Amino acid sequence: MTPVRVRFAPSPTGFLHIGGVRTALFNWLYARQQQGVFILRIEDTDQSRSTDQSIQAIIEGLRWVGLDWDEGPYRQTERMDIYRSHAMNLLEGGQAYWCVCKADELEARRKEAETKGLSPRYDGRCRNLGITQPSGEAALRFKAPQTGQTVVDDLIKGRIVFDNTVLDDLIILRSNGYPTYNFSVVVDDALMHITHVVRGDDHLTNTPRQVPMFQALGFPVPQFGHLPMILGSDKARLSKRHGATSVIAYKDMGYLPEALVNYLARLGWSYGDQELFSRSELIEKFNWKNVQTSAAVFNPEKLLWLNAEYLKTGPPEAVARTLVPFLEQAGLFDPSHPVPQEWLVQLVVLVRERAKTLVDMVEWVKPYFGESVVWEEEAATKFLTPANAPVLRKLLERFVSLSGFSKQAWEEQFKRLVDEEGMKMGQLAQPVRVALTGRTASPGLFDVMEVLGRERTLSRLQQSLARAEAAHA
Repeated sequence: MTPVRVRFAPSPTGFLHIGGVRTALFNWLYARQQQGVFILRIEDTDQSRSTDQSIQAIIEGLRWVGLDWDEGPYRQTERMDIYRSHAMNLLEGGQAYWCVCKADELEARRKEAETKGLSPRYDGRCRNLGITQPSGEAALRFKAPQTGQTVVDDLIKGRIVFDNTVLDDLIILRSNGYPTYNFSVVVDDALMHITHVVRGDDHLTNTPRQVPMFQALGFPVPQFGHLPMILGSDKARLSKRHGATSVIAYKDMGYLPEALVNYLARLGWSYGDQELFSRSELIEKFNWKNVQTSAAVFNPEKLLWLNAEYLKTGPPEAVARTLVPFLEQAGLFDPSHPVPQEWLVQLVVLVRERAKTLVDMVEWVKPYFGESVVWEEEAATKFLTPANAPVLRKLLERFVSLSGFSKQAWEEQFKRLVDEEGMKMGQLAQPVRVALTGRTASPGLFDVMEVLGRERTLSRLQQSLARAEAAHA
């Protein structure tokens, strides 16, 4: 059997779009499942819009989500002689012809056809002129079949029949010698031995134009599959007004790549009712027949939920590593004086039930960095009061008398003091929570003490007691 060879072929005209990542993912999963080859090809023949910066953004985005490629990245601009050679082969074989129609003439005819309610396609007037040596500017056109049908057994949409009478004689080489998209794609897919061309269904109309080119060049026609579009909640094509559409924007917002990959895999594909998949499960279970034929709706809330699940259940060591750049950005982490990795992992475990993104997590971990506590003013005013000062002093004295930190021993002393004072747990817990974190919300109080450690716990209680007693003034 022919080994599976698939490709992801973005145009570098901007950031890597969520829809592009899903296309790349489905191709990558199929290649990995079939032990095939996944190729990255940069389609950069649009000189006016393609940029090296966009190429780097594509590569960065794919690397972030963990989609590695086996060949490439190939760049079409480095393959110009190949396209021209194959175009000349079509000309010599009588399957292409020179067109000397001027751009303004073509535009005038297009408008005239539209006025008459006709198709605005090229009218073929240079098709049979037999021009061999054009004297001025000329483009090379492909002789599209004029009769019969082009049949595509789409991997996703099923059998699709196209009537060849509506096909246009497409330009394959512009007058400046540059190949057009439809032609360069065919040559590349053929020479790279691509077995399955899977792309967005906005390319569906290109397929009946490209199939005859494969046949004219004498190459096998690959299998085609067209993925339904991703829509926003208003059923319009996904755009910036629906939220971020760049994959790197999700990295910057604190999403885990594993969560985004899981979400995109489920965006238009399903395996029973299962929602959470490991990478190996996706590779094992993926198939084309379970890709839906209707458009998928992007749901930011669902992605956020999924990300929170990955933060809760993922290896805390991996989450801690991913968190570090966000801590650096917030000024909490100095690479030249890093905190112990074990402590950072402990901190992640402490707060991860409460965070939905890594950006959220930074907010939750802020109170645990630094020696001093920074109080939220409203919380300190409400709980660090003269009335609470005596019991805070008693608690501090009891903790000081304990050597080392034992969660069980400190909790016993805490509860004993509550009983002796005739208080409810919350009456003491809330002032102590503010004393230790500066906030009224935190994880379990004794888990907080464990992460802060004995010395910082005592120091923060001392600072807060001084604040409470000073409130007399």
